[in-house]
Amino acid sequence: MAIYLTQESKVLVQGMTGGEGMKHTRRMLAAGTDVVGGVNPRKAGQSVDFDVPQCLEGLGGAPSAVPVFGTVAEGMAATGADVTVVFVPPAFAKAAVLEAADAGIGLAVVITEGIPVHDSVAFTAYARRNGTRIIGPNCPGLITPGQSDAGIIPADITKPGRIGLVSKSGTLTYQLMYELRDIGFSTCVGIGGDPVVGTSHIDCLAAFQEDPDTELVVLIGEIGGDAEERAAAYIREHVTKPVVGYIAGFTAPEGRTMGHAGAIVSGSAGTARAKQEALEAVGVRVGSTPTETARLVLELLETGG
Repeated sequence: MAIYLTQESKVLVQGMTGGEGMKHTRRMLAAGTDVVGGVNPRKAGQSVDFDVPQCLEGLGGAPSAVPVFGTVAEGMAATGADVTVVFVPPAFAKAAVLEAADAGIGLAVVITEGIPVHDSVAFTAYARRNGTRIIGPNCPGLITPGQSDAGIIPADITKPGRIGLVSKSGTLTYQLMYELRDIGFSTCVGIGGDPVVGTSHIDCLAAFQEDPDTELVVLIGEIGGDAEERAAAYIREHVTKPVVGYIAGFTAPEGRTMGHAGAIVSGSAGTARAKQEALEAVGVRVGSTPTETARLVLELLETGG
């Protein structure tokens, strides 16, 4: 089992023919992702040969060739795609996501960073009304190890297993995946660190709670905003599985944006300490470092939570 992404997922890549799109499409294919097409209106009708054994065959292309469609709707009609990964420049990201939502795709993974906040507000609200789940923006995507990888998360640093992971930070996503590679993960979701994101910690906690193969959840947060405090309130009322947390930013100075656009602290609100206290108050064990966080996970799994 997994959340949001499985081996049955059929993936389009908006911006597949650009530099980043090409690089990461090749990596997704190598991870076994069923990438069924790219989207670029200027290159519709062409195909791209990635020379990866797992590439799809047919659809008008030679083996290991991925077709390019003019629109998301055309790609969905031809392939049955239900996921799109967005690798387009910030200025065009809003239009790309709106197009995907208009086409009715179920999941849009928005990798692009630097998207204006007002654009993110507009397309996340529009997608929600149209029934499209957004992961991101400014995120590494998500991976269900051994099944599918949508985004830029390395596929070779962990294996399938019992842990669910939701994280604001891409780098910390990778680190915890590696630290806990001997146990493995059901699904790892990088939700992004911008002020506005389409999928929250709470959304992922709810999905992991319902996933029978996820035994424990790792929640990675960071300074700024109140997402982790809201997650703590949700855990108190709705989550029965053990949760281990880590908050990045204990040494960050107040009043200064640090790294992610959403990581800004004003007074005591949004501090790492406040988030840690909120999580610990509902029974979440919070590590002081990523390595200690991994150790806490191992202890809970060994003791049965």
